[in-house]
Amino acid sequence: MTVDFDELLARLPTDPGVYVMKDAAGKVIYVGKAKNLRTRVRQYFRPGGDERYFVAAGFLGKLLHDVETMVVTDEKEALLLENHLIKKHQPRFNVKLRDDKQYLVLRVRPPATTPGAPPHRMFPRVEVARNIKDDGARYFGPYHSATSCRETLRVLNRHFQLRTCTDHVLEHRGRVCLQYQIKRCAGPCAVPVEPAAYAEQVDDVVLFLEGHDKQLVARLRERMAARAAAEDFEVAAQLRDSIVAVEKTVSRQTIVQDDFVDQDVFGLHREGDAAELTVLFVRAGKLVGKRSVAHKDQELPDAEVIAAFVQQYYASGTYIPDEVVVPVPLDEAEVLAEWLGAARGKKVRLLWPQRGTRMRLIELAEKNAQAAMTARRDKGADVDATLDKLRERLGLRRLPRRIECFDIAHVQGTDTVASMVTFVDGLPTKALYRTFKIKTSGNDDFASMYEVLSRRFKRAGGDDPAWAPPDLLVIDGGKGQLAMAVAALGDLGLPLDGERAVLDVIALAKERELAAGDMPDRVFVRGVKDPIILRANTAELFLLARLRDEAHRFANTFHRERRGKAALRSSLDEIVGIGKTRRQALLRHFGTVAAIAAASIDELARAPGMNKKAAAAVAAHLAAPAASELKPEPEPEPEPESESGAEPA
Repeated sequence: MTVDFDELLARLPTDPGVYVMKDAAGKVIYVGKAKNLRTRVRQYFRPGGDERYFVAAGFLGKLLHDVETMVVTDEKEALLLENHLIKKHQPRFNVKLRDDKQYLVLRVRPPATTPGAPPHRMFPRVEVARNIKDDGARYFGPYHSATSCRETLRVLNRHFQLRTCTDHVLEHRGRVCLQYQIKRCAGPCAVPVEPAAYAEQVDDVVLFLEGHDKQLVARLRERMAARAAAEDFEVAAQLRDSIVAVEKTVSRQTIVQDDFVDQDVFGLHREGDAAELTVLFVRAGKLVGKRSVAHKDQELPDAEVIAAFVQQYYASGTYIPDEVVVPVPLDEAEVLAEWLGAARGKKVRLLWPQRGTRMRLIELAEKNAQAAMTARRDKGADVDATLDKLRERLGLRRLPRRIECFDIAHVQGTDTVASMVTFVDGLPTKALYRTFKIKTSGNDDFASMYEVLSRRFKRAGGDDPAWAPPDLLVIDGGKGQLAMAVAALGDLGLPLDGERAVLDVIALAKERELAAGDMPDRVFVRGVKDPIILRANTAELFLLARLRDEAHRFANTFHRERRGKAALRSSLDEIVGIGKTRRQALLRHFGTVAAIAAASIDELARAPGMNKKAAAAVAAHLAAPAASELKPEPEPEPEPESESGAEPA
C-alpha cells in the first residue's frame, strides 16, 4: 500500500515531542526528537538545504511506511523519551552505544559516617567494575584496556592503605593478612582503625583518580610534615613514597589544556554511511585516555549523529565532566546541556569551539577517530586477504567465509566425544560451537568421525542457519580421516564435485618432528596425491592452526567434563555383596580405593562390618583391574573452561 506522506505531514502536531518511523512490518527503524514535530519530519520529505531529505530519498525512504508521534510538554521530556525508546526498540538507523567490548571502570563508595554502620560501608575499597549503576558510588574511567585499569589499581593499592579484601572477608576475618604486614592496608578487619583517618585515605584516592594531583600532593606534604614533627618517621616515610609515586604517575600524562578542568572531547570521522566516533578523556588538563565506537548505516547529518551519541553515552551512567566539547553545533544544545547538568548535579558546559586549544583537541579526537576506522577497515581487509590466499593456495572453489573443524577426543576408547568449532570471516563464532557424544565404537577414530559428520550434515538441509553447510570443512587428521569424511558426505548425497559442490573438504595433520625441531603442518586435499605444506609464519597457516587447536581444546574440555563425572563412581560400586554400608566403612578404614586394593584378605576382613567372604570378593575384584584402574590416566594439557553458549548435539 502506498503511503500518502503529504496527508500524513498535514496531520502532524507542531508541539515538541518524539517521532517514531516504522517499516511495513511495523518495526521501529528510527526514533528522533523535535521542538516542532511537523517542521522536523517535513525536512525528510522536502528538498532543500537540510541533509535529512537525502536520507529519506536514500535508504530510509525504501523502508519507511509510517510515522508515529508522541507529544510532550517540553524539549527535555522529548530528550528523555527519545533515550527510552531507543533503548527499548534498538532501531536500526539510530546511533547506539555499542562496540566490541565493555570498558572497565573503577568504583569507590563514599565512607559511611553514621555510627553503627557496617564495616564494609565504613571502610570501602576500590573495585573494578564493568557496569555503572546509580548506587551512590563514584566511578572513574572508562579505561581503554584492562591492563591500564589494573595498573592504576595496583598503584592505588601500593601507595594508599585501603583494604583489598572482599566485604565478606572483612566482616569475618579474625587476624590481619599479609597486606597489613607489608604496610599496604590499614587492617580494619582485625585492628582498630579510626574511620576519619580511613576516610582521609579515601579522599586521597578520589583526588588521584580525578587527576587533581596538585591538591593531592599538597595534602600529602602537609600530613608528612605533621608526622615528621611528631617524630612518627615511619608513617612520614610512607607519605613521602606516596608523594613520589603520585608525581611519577602524573609526569607520564600529557598536558593538553591550560584550563585545568575535566573535559570529554568528541571527534567524528565518516566514510560513506560508516561513522567512527572517538571521545578523549581530559582530566585536570591532562589527556588520560580515549574510547572509539563504530557505527554503520549512518546517513544522518553530523549534528544529529553527534547529539545522539552524546545522549546515549551519558545516559549509560558514565562520569559527566565539567565540559563536553563537540565538533559541530548541535540542535537544542541548551536542552542537552541542561539535561547533562541535572544528571551530574552541577552545571555542565556544552561547547562548540572554532579556534584555540579546544579546537586543537577536537582535531586530535578526529585524527583518533580516523585512525580507529582505518584500523578496523584494515583488519577486515587482512581477513579477506588471508581467506583469498587460503583459497588460492589450496585450490578451493569459493572463499572460505565459514569454516568448520572437527576433532575426536578419548582415552583408550572411553568417554569418546567430538567437537565442532566454527570460524566466520577468520574469527571464532562460539555460538556455533557444538559437541557430540559418540555412540559407536569409541576406540575407532575413523568410525567416530564418520558418525559425527553424518549426524552434523543430516541437519544441513533444514531451515536453521546455524546448521547451514560451511564453505570449508577441516578434519583433524591425515589421508584416512579425509577419505572417511568424503565417504560420510557421499553417503548423505552431498555433492563435492562440479558446479553443484556445496563445500570443500581438507584434512590438517601435524608432521613428525624434524631434526631441527620444526613440526610443519600438512594439508591433504581431495584429488591431490602429495600433501601441501604451507609456509611457516604465513597468515593462512596461522588461521588453520588456530582452527585446529581450538577444535582440539574444545574436544578435550568436553571429554574432561564427561570423564570427571564418570570418575565419581567408585570401583567398589561394582562388587557383588558390597553394599553402601560396607563401602563407606572400607573407605573410612583404609582412606582410598588404592589402599583397599593393596590390603590383604586378612586386613580386609578385620575392617568394620567385613568378613572373610566379603573380603575375598573385594580382593578378587580389585586384583585384576588394578593395573588399569589404579594407574593414573595421562591428563590432557590444561585448557580454558568450555564456552557458555555451546550445546551438546
